[in-house]
Formats: sequence, structure tokens, C-alpha cells
Amino acid sequence: MASEWLELHPIDPQRRWLQRAADRVRQGAVIAYPTDSCYAFGCRLGDKDAAERIRGLREFDRQHQFTLVCRDLSEIATYAKVDNWQYRLLKQLTPGPYTFVLEATKELPRRVMHEKRKTIGIRIPEHKVTQALLELLGEPILSCTLQWPDAEQPVDDLDDDRARLERSVDLVLDAGTCGVTPTTVIDLTGEAPVLIRQGRGDVSALGLEES
Repeated sequence: MASEWLELHPIDPQRRWLQRAADRVRQGAVIAYPTDSCYAFGCRLGDKDAAERIRGLREFDRQHQFTLVCRDLSEIATYAKVDNWQYRLLKQLTPGPYTFVLEATKELPRRVMHEKRKTIGIRIPEHKVTQALLELLGEPILSCTLQWPDAEQPVDDLDDDRARLERSVDLVLDAGTCGVTPTTVIDLTGEAPVLIRQGRGDVSALGLEES
């Protein structure tokens, strides 16, 4: 059965389609949706089966870090341990194309943490579709970049991969091009921030160099 395909305005997305997407996520759907860096796969945090489907689509092992896409800083604090200095940095850089690696709290299911480090990637995207979807959903989205295991870069033009997407996910939120540059990843688990990957997010103000 082919996936449901919804075309949304990237700046002023249709609320009825977003409500439809939120309902489908609650029912266990795996979705493809836009962010401020790339398109992403996503599902409900508490849905083990949907998360395993995404792991299979990306051919992830147990060491791969999922990302938890949140509405705001208060939601982050539920699932990750945030000290004062970490909070100040998060406040400075969110919303935006950044992923922050933080120590997970007990509220986060162990199956989505990094198996050895017990960490989770957290982000707050600055994309109208994502923000509105999260608001309607009322909880985070478990996510990873929409990139096929045999591809060199993420999917940008969804129509180019339409047949494959329709076989792989339950719902596609098509809001036009997002680009192929992933998020900047910053590890905040130590005493100071460490740049893991330089992506779309600018870190020049922080004076960080990629490790």
C-alpha cells in the first residue's frame, strides 16, 4: 500500500494536514517530514515498532544515535540532563539546525539511547511545518535524517524518490526543498562543548573546531 502524500506550504502549512499527520503519528505511522536542515524520518517516541522500522530503513546498528526533535527547552529537560551552562548554550542556538548530544534521563526509553554512552541527540528545528506538527502532537518526534543506506547524501527532492518513499513510510509531508546539509552536532556531555560535526548551523561565535 502506497504512503499518504500531503503537500504543505513551507511557511504557512495547512492545519488540517498537520492535524492529520499528528493523528497518524499517534497511531504508529512512520513519516517523512521537513526540517531546517534536511528531510527526516520520524515516529512517536514511545512506539517501539515504528522506531525499529526506521532503524531498518537506515540500516542502523545499536550504536547509532537517534535524535529527539522537541518543541522547546522545557521539553528537552524532560528527556536529557541539562546544567546551567548547557541551558545557556541551548538557549543561544535554538531553534536552529543544531543537534546536541546530552546525557539521557530515566524518562527516555533505553532502546533509543546510545547503547554504551546512555546519551541522546536533541534538537529544536526552526521550520514552520515541524514546529506546528510538534505543537499539535504535544510530544517529541523520534527522528533521523532521511538518507538511504546506499546514498551519498540526504534526500532533497522527494519526487525523485517518490516510489521508494511510498514503499517505506506511511505518510510524507512534502514542503518543497530542504537542502542536503545536515545539522551541526555539538557534544555537551563533558565540561565544555565539543564540535562533532560541522553542518548547517554556524558555531563561529562559540570558537569551536571540529574534533
